[in-house]
Amino acid sequence: MGEITGTGETGLSARYAAALYALAFEKNALNEVVEQMEALGRLIAESPALAALLANPLTNSKTAAPALNEALNAQGFGVLVRNFVQVAVANRRLRDLPALIAGFAAYVARKRGEVVADVTTATPLTDLQRAQLHARLAEAGYGSVRLTERTDPAILGGMVLKIGSKLFDTSLKSRLNRLNFSLKGAA
Repeated sequence: MGEITGTGETGLSARYAAALYALAFEKNALNEVVEQMEALGRLIAESPALAALLANPLTNSKTAAPALNEALNAQGFGVLVRNFVQVAVANRRLRDLPALIAGFAAYVARKRGEVVADVTTATPLTDLQRAQLHARLAEAGYGSVRLTERTDPAILGGMVLKIGSKLFDTSLKSRLNRLNFSLKGAA
């Protein structure tokens, strides 16, 4: 499938992202929707129960849709974001919701001339680490970078950085796996 949105995004997340972006722009609520979509992404990432509900293929969309709408309304999410989630549920894309949210963030960043960098660390980044990472990325030619941060204790230390199709893995887990592989090869 070719590019359909003018930002390099293709496929499912691009279609959803383009539709939500256009609607939010038309309603003059773009900044609000961007903030709420970021908050929704954080909510899913920080709630194992919600993430499990979304990932479960047996989740009944007919019962999940009203419950999700009510929960999002109680959390202060606006109509456009709630409708976005309802469309995803109606189209049997509940499992894809985290990817749709990430696709929207990438779409917005590209529209704003930013580069999205996904950073995974074992513990949350400090302000100093974040500033140092921005400085290193600027040195590497990435002027306006938007960081999407995740924590995963399983990487043990270091970080995994993904910018577009480039992946930089300096995690301790990856280093140990490479050492283990090289030791097996030497035996």
